[in-house]
Amino acid sequence: MAACRLVSRVTCCWWRRRPSGVCGCCGPLRPRYKRLVDNIFPEDPKDGLVKSDMEKLTFYAVSAPEKLDRIGAYLAERLSRDVLRHRYGYVVIAMEALDQLLMACHSQSIKPFVESFLHMVAKLLESQEPDLQVLGTNSFVKFANIEEDTPSYHRRYDFFVSQFSAMCHSTHEDPETRTRIRVAGIKGLQGVVRKTVNDELQAIIWEPQHMNKLIPSMLFNMQEADDFDRAGHPSSPSGTERDENPAALAESCFRELLGRAAYGNMNNALRPVLVHLDNHGLWDPNEFAVSCFRIIMYSIQAQHSHHVIQQVLGHLDTHNKDTPRVRAGIVQVLLETVAIAAKGSVGPTVLEVFNTLLKHLRMSVDFEMGADSRRGSASSVSSRSKESEERIVQNAIIQTIGFFGGNLPDYQRAEVMMFIMGKVPVYGTPCHTLDTVKIGHLGTKRIQAMLLSSLIMVTSGFKAKTMAAALPPLFLDPLFSISLMEDSELRQLVLEILHNIIDRHDNRAKLRGIRIIPNVAALKIKREKISKQDVSFMKKHGQQLYRHIYLGCKEEDNVHKNFELLFTALALITIELANEEVVIDLIRLAMALQDMVLANEENMPMFIRCSILALVAAYLNFLSQMIANPPFCQHVSKVLEMRNLEAPYLLPEHIFREKCPLPSTLEKDNRSLYFQTQEIAESLAGPSYNVERLSVPYVPQVTDEDRLSRRKSFVDTISLQVDLLSSSLPDKSQLAEEITFETLKKAIDTTGLEEQEKEKRRQVIEKFQKAPFEEIAAHCESKANMLHDRLAQIFELTIRPPPSPSGTVTITAGHAQYHSVPVYEMKFPDLCVY
Repeated sequence: MAACRLVSRVTCCWWRRRPSGVCGCCGPLRPRYKRLVDNIFPEDPKDGLVKSDMEKLTFYAVSAPEKLDRIGAYLAERLSRDVLRHRYGYVVIAMEALDQLLMACHSQSIKPFVESFLHMVAKLLESQEPDLQVLGTNSFVKFANIEEDTPSYHRRYDFFVSQFSAMCHSTHEDPETRTRIRVAGIKGLQGVVRKTVNDELQAIIWEPQHMNKLIPSMLFNMQEADDFDRAGHPSSPSGTERDENPAALAESCFRELLGRAAYGNMNNALRPVLVHLDNHGLWDPNEFAVSCFRIIMYSIQAQHSHHVIQQVLGHLDTHNKDTPRVRAGIVQVLLETVAIAAKGSVGPTVLEVFNTLLKHLRMSVDFEMGADSRRGSASSVSSRSKESEERIVQNAIIQTIGFFGGNLPDYQRAEVMMFIMGKVPVYGTPCHTLDTVKIGHLGTKRIQAMLLSSLIMVTSGFKAKTMAAALPPLFLDPLFSISLMEDSELRQLVLEILHNIIDRHDNRAKLRGIRIIPNVAALKIKREKISKQDVSFMKKHGQQLYRHIYLGCKEEDNVHKNFELLFTALALITIELANEEVVIDLIRLAMALQDMVLANEENMPMFIRCSILALVAAYLNFLSQMIANPPFCQHVSKVLEMRNLEAPYLLPEHIFREKCPLPSTLEKDNRSLYFQTQEIAESLAGPSYNVERLSVPYVPQVTDEDRLSRRKSFVDTISLQVDLLSSSLPDKSQLAEEITFETLKKAIDTTGLEEQEKEKRRQVIEKFQKAPFEEIAAHCESKANMLHDRLAQIFELTIRPPPSPSGTVTITAGHAQYHSVPVYEMKFPDLCVY
């Protein structure tokens, strides 16, 4: 009976202390870990976790870590039962206990316990109760912040990535609840990232199936922000506000993810960004796309920048047939990425960027020309709209090319300049990349203008140590060929490119505008002594520079800006590249321009003639003060004073003024209005300058550039006047009738020239005696080439071959017989008889 009373007393005591839900069995026979777990649950869940019993459970778990897996399994069993019975108070207590055990235990035996913990978190996330989802997320975040001693070989987070991503897209009816769920989802994703990116065994998180869920979830919340700064710099809320703001929290997680991306993971992280922007139509308008890529570029490691550029370039290729605004949006995003990447490492993508952009520039011109050809149809309004939208694409491409090139180091910028110049279509030269046949003359001009505009941006701020490095022949020759084209806009662009390259001391702003500068010293022009390399460059290419300035001055479509740029070009050459020999050449060039205007053999308009004389006056005034020669300055001042009194239209301040009255003729006999070569030579007489060369008139060289630019070649007055254009050549019958040996002999022989021709011949002789060797060689070579070409045409006119003294061969009875012809019996064509 005593034993029965003892058992009854123990059983009643256990029932009084039995937690709710524990099955009625003998308490002392239950395992200790279960009793310790049961004791942490109070009778009323509102009382919360029993702290004293939780301390006992924690001590037991630390002392016997092998029991952790059983403790976790038992807690998971209780939590699952409480979730099904909707006893959420006990669920909260169970998760709190799990959190404390995780924080306290760090032994090797914690691995099985973690599996039970993650299973319980998954149960909470699967429920439809927002409170439970938030509770599970918070527990997972605490777990994610724990640094484990050893990596996990079998743990996977696929379910958590999917569930947290789904929470980020919550559409709950209550706005506050929706925000709580989204914030929890973002925190969960952030926890997954922190738990996996530093674990080499968890590299699977970077695979596309996970990135395609992670990245769009973050972008979705960033996109819907009300306080997001569209310039790419979101507002900076405090820590508490950021934790409750889905957009700020998503951006923080996005930055953290990209900052942890390794070399091989960048592409997988970037593709979902591009796909998200496509699916949500965020390229037009593209403020959000621009801000996203700014975040990307500032978050990733600098050496990975070229991955981003390559991805955007590839995406641009896939959208090459989309609307102009979409393509323009992608190009502007590329501009933002390039602007940031150019300050650091850009890898091997430099030429790839330019090649892709130039290809899309050509495609845009094709689309524009197609819209232009349809302008006369019923859809003319839509065609004009498409044309204007294509201009947006083209301007964005040019801006990107120029900005990227302008931020490159000098050695790479020189290569880019050569690369772009190789893409500029020049008449008469093969151009494999830009086929100009389909787009026609107008399309070709558009491409030329746009590429030259991008070259202006690339060369802006370019400081080459030597002109030979900045202007190699492969760059200089096609550039000058474009400068001979009959389009004032293209010539202006070429001159601006030359200004950027030649001006190495930033003097161009001081020379802006063509005018008579009263005191050049007040401009405080910066200059250095010309180097030996630049002296060699001017000896080799100086005549080429002078020639294009000479030809550019007399174009009939020149406007005020053309003469301003020509004046600036002459002034910059004087500052950067002029020694004593170059100064003499520049004076000869200026005097040749004046003589050309006065002779007016080409019947130029009066405005062009007066403008050229005004240009000569402005430049000689600048040159005389730059070399600080008082007699020279005095002569220039005297001419300027006379023009101001008698012919103000010969000064730049008057001729380029609106509605300036133009004279009917120029007073050629009034020597006081024009600069005199003899007086300039006398003012420069001395050991420094070889003034004898001033007596040799400047004659521009003849090169193939005239043919390449669709111009007719010309030579000086004693040269053969031959048209090199194949289109203007007469047929062979006309040549046979017009060209005889006598006319050819007269063209070469100058013994029968009249008196004025003798004077010109004397000048040519002096030229060959005193002119630079390079100029003489180029002149003779051009004349010889033209003479040989003409002789070849003449000899092609002969119908029969000339007779041979060796005789002819005849076949008689199967035997070859030779019949010799005496020389005196031969009949030669009349063209070959002298």
